[in-house]
Amino acid sequence: MDQAFLFNNGLDYMSYNLLGAFPAPDVEGESGYRFAVWAPHARQVAIAGTFNEWNVKTHPMERLGTTGIWTGFVPGARDGDLYKYAITTPYGHTELKADPFARWSELRPNTASVLYDPDDYSWHDDSWLDSRPPALSDFPLNIYEVHLGSWRCHEDGSFLTYREIALELADYVLDMGYNTVELMPISEHPLDASWGYQVTGYYSVTSRFGTPADFKFLIDHLHQKGIRVILDWVPAHFPRDAFGLAKFDGTPLFEYADVRMGEHMEWGTLVFDFSKKEVVSFLVSNAFFWLREFHIDGLRVDAVSSMLYRNYGRTEYVPNVYGGTENIEAIDFLRHLNGTIRAQMPGVLMVAEESTAWPHVTESPENGGLGFTHKWNMGWMHDTLDYMGRDYVYRKWHQNQLSFSLMYAFSERFILPFSHDEVVHGKRSLLDRMPGDLWKKFANLRALYAYYMSHPGGKLMFMGGEFGQFIEWRFYEQLEWFLLEYENHRLMQQFVRTLNHVYLDQPAFWADDHDWSGFEWISADDADNSVYIFARKALAEDKLVVTVINLTPNPLPYYRFGVPRPGTYKILLNSDSAGFGGSDYDCGGQNGTFTTIAEASHGQEQSLEVQIPPLCGLLLEFQL
Repeated sequence: MDQAFLFNNGLDYMSYNLLGAFPAPDVEGESGYRFAVWAPHARQVAIAGTFNEWNVKTHPMERLGTTGIWTGFVPGARDGDLYKYAITTPYGHTELKADPFARWSELRPNTASVLYDPDDYSWHDDSWLDSRPPALSDFPLNIYEVHLGSWRCHEDGSFLTYREIALELADYVLDMGYNTVELMPISEHPLDASWGYQVTGYYSVTSRFGTPADFKFLIDHLHQKGIRVILDWVPAHFPRDAFGLAKFDGTPLFEYADVRMGEHMEWGTLVFDFSKKEVVSFLVSNAFFWLREFHIDGLRVDAVSSMLYRNYGRTEYVPNVYGGTENIEAIDFLRHLNGTIRAQMPGVLMVAEESTAWPHVTESPENGGLGFTHKWNMGWMHDTLDYMGRDYVYRKWHQNQLSFSLMYAFSERFILPFSHDEVVHGKRSLLDRMPGDLWKKFANLRALYAYYMSHPGGKLMFMGGEFGQFIEWRFYEQLEWFLLEYENHRLMQQFVRTLNHVYLDQPAFWADDHDWSGFEWISADDADNSVYIFARKALAEDKLVVTVINLTPNPLPYYRFGVPRPGTYKILLNSDSAGFGGSDYDCGGQNGTFTTIAEASHGQEQSLEVQIPPLCGLLLEFQL
């Protein structure tokens, strides 16, 4: 079937092979580049660039029937040449526009597209791609979220290249016990302060850190080290920049024409018109572009809530055909996108940043869901950080803030996010949110991390959280790695390293992660002591770990609690250990082991007696 027909009907998930600029080695005896662009309302389109001294008349394009696509060929054009499309609008104005399908772009503040041969790299990650587990299976998912521009920098403050980042990041991630890297948006964007969330080059990897081949090297190297890569992807909106998608052919082409639908006032951005089949093809193809051309293992879809609701962030909106607030065409787009990826690439993770109670986000489209494989658990994150920011004397009045998450923990396939959004805009760093003096802050953060790692759901930690960065994240400078010269931060990093590896190595934390078979409450109602005790289980591996969390600065001597099995339990991890910066309070037992007593407690027939340290997360593994 003709690819232009598929593009026009929202069925083309590889339109990046149809539209854009491609090397043409022999066209009537000449080599150069061929071009194709969708601009259905333009009077005329021409190709202007360094190859013709930006003359807007030298290389006019031809309209391809009724498809709205214009095509052209420039003999002599070669890799590295700059170009734009000179689009004459229905009103007679000629404007220069960057190529929506450009493979590479100029470094900001310049805005031209760059000719680039997509056949630029030889991959070495076949074994990784062949061994990826199905996204809907249970496996350990421990994500390190990274902003490439501020993770590490050169001494002069300049960016590391993709290739430099590859070597350092892979080694660090493996050492720290993460198995997945999530990259904040790397599609081209003109404003550093947007963190990549205001995209102008959807098919163009940002030139800040190198070429597309350099970025492929980064992904390839991570894969060869056994590290999964998720990319932050932004189909919800795009900026108004005149050189970009806004009024691309002189009319609202990619965006809704009605400003009540087509603008996000709070972000100052425009909204994709999901009712247009060509826009659907553009976005679905873009997802497949990153997954296939760059071997990305998953997409974290930004701002899904803003796509689902017509009244999102608006005081005035256009109801749907049924009079409701749901954006039906955006919902159809998400179902089509996720369903297609599930069918063709079952190992790919599709993660929704969705902050409302929209039902069945991770249910299949066939069963009425949106089709994502995972959803960020924003409710858990807000409740947890609100609770942990409270002074210890007030926590007993808010005991249910931490236990409430189990009321819905298995309603979706969740990821627990401590993301970049939680350490900016005056929210303070995770460490600085903790109440009390410096010792209590670090102890409380370790206890929080022990709870987080034990709780059902995948894990996501934004860079810097692993060593307790004290200030908020600053996108314009590297993390404060110098803090590792100080013992508190160095020991915090060691704790997170140890905790991460415990998570990866212990199936009880992830093998039965999405239903009640893998979790059992033991005690959630000791509000006076702010204690939470629960069991994590891996039934097939016959593994059992009991997690004990004390969220007051008081030790709890001779604390008795029930456990699911009789026998011996051994300390797997103690966040109060002196090796992590804790008080090294004596937990009792014999060399870190405890034997059950045939005395009922908490609805269990047997129990343990443990001296629980202050502000502590204690993991006890059942010994077979």
